[in-house]
Amino acid sequence: MNADAVYRRITRRLVPFLFVCYAAAYLDRVNVGFAKLQLQDDLQFSDTVYGLGAGIFFVGYILFEVPSNVVLHRIGAKWWIARIMVTWALISGAMAFINSATMFYILRFLLGVAEAGFIPGILLYLTYWFPAQRRGRVTAIFLAAIPVATIVGGPLSGWILTAFDEVGGLGGWQWMFLIEAVPSLVLGLLVLRYLDNSVDAARWLSNAEKDVVRADLAAEEASREGGHGSIRAAMTSGRVWLLCGIYFTIALGIYLVSFWLPTIIKGSGVADPLTIGLLTAVPYVVAVIAMITWSAHGDRTGERRWHTTVPCLITGLGLVLTAVFLQSTALAVGAMVLVAAGVSTAQAAFWSIPSALLTGAGAAAGIALVNSIGNIGGAVATSLVGWLSDLTGSPASSLYTFGVVLVVGGVLVLALPRSVDDRPMVVDEGADLGSGR
Repeated sequence: MNADAVYRRITRRLVPFLFVCYAAAYLDRVNVGFAKLQLQDDLQFSDTVYGLGAGIFFVGYILFEVPSNVVLHRIGAKWWIARIMVTWALISGAMAFINSATMFYILRFLLGVAEAGFIPGILLYLTYWFPAQRRGRVTAIFLAAIPVATIVGGPLSGWILTAFDEVGGLGGWQWMFLIEAVPSLVLGLLVLRYLDNSVDAARWLSNAEKDVVRADLAAEEASREGGHGSIRAAMTSGRVWLLCGIYFTIALGIYLVSFWLPTIIKGSGVADPLTIGLLTAVPYVVAVIAMITWSAHGDRTGERRWHTTVPCLITGLGLVLTAVFLQSTALAVGAMVLVAAGVSTAQAAFWSIPSALLTGAGAAAGIALVNSIGNIGGAVATSLVGWLSDLTGSPASSLYTFGVVLVVGGVLVLALPRSVDDRPMVVDEGADLGSGR
């Protein structure tokens, strides 16, 4: 049987649905950046309060991410992913009724708790269906939901802020939270009917098609002989912690753009929320094309390190140029094209490495650990930009700082052993960072 045809069928079945789920999740996570355009005046929040509230999401997310992924591995993906989506939808909708900084902090923390485990859970889930050499492009398509969520969600959020302001006595930002929570709620319920926990449970695959996937995954498992699939191995591996540090720098760039791009555009002289929403879509149109094309090239060549390093360097350059051109809308948006395309591509390329690192419970814990530690960058980015903006009156200083950090992250990627370019990396409890074992 033609293996390519089998994996095309699996891709068509799973990836578009997971893509839509992630787009809904990401919009619920970052639409607070658009809400800020109105709620900051309505509730008298400073940039520091907003930055802390946006960032406290990651505290709950980080604390519960590893346990969440271990639970997913044990009870089944569809049940746990459905639970995640329904609870975060309800909490995101409740954001419409915040009336104080304290309530803002609490709901953002609970949103992080609710969503914990979703991204590493999906990345783990993909390892049940695709061998490593086929996962790079699939992962990139899934992660393209981030820029697509902004392409669609930016104009949508801007329109809701304008069209629904004061309707029924609610502000536009309140309607935005309520309306944009609905897709996640509906999709969460659909997960129970649509997703299968494993290849064996997929009634839409024939026995011959299942055998193709089983054989490929078994061969990949055999290639990892000498590695470990335990939680302990994942938590104590120096290579895994190096990956955590690398992803920390990438996450800084991801969430700086996600939470502060509307504010940066507004600061360049654009006042209309709908126009701001339309302009935020521009960098992400380029990002979608770049990340899928670059990741497909990485799959064809088998090269992983430089495919992650180069986008990190481009992101750093883009952040510096954004700081330089903050007062010019056209030039600032142009620089943010480099940032959005660079950091989205770096994220997709990066996840082709740890997704093949561990097996079993070790994979569940290891992928979640990398994502958890990396997402501390989200808390740092949102909080630090808010504090520095209040302190200096401009986000320029944080853009320069994070530009340097992204360059450092790109250099750290090159500290990974060359063997990650050619085959799945094995976690050996006694291996050092550069051994290439």
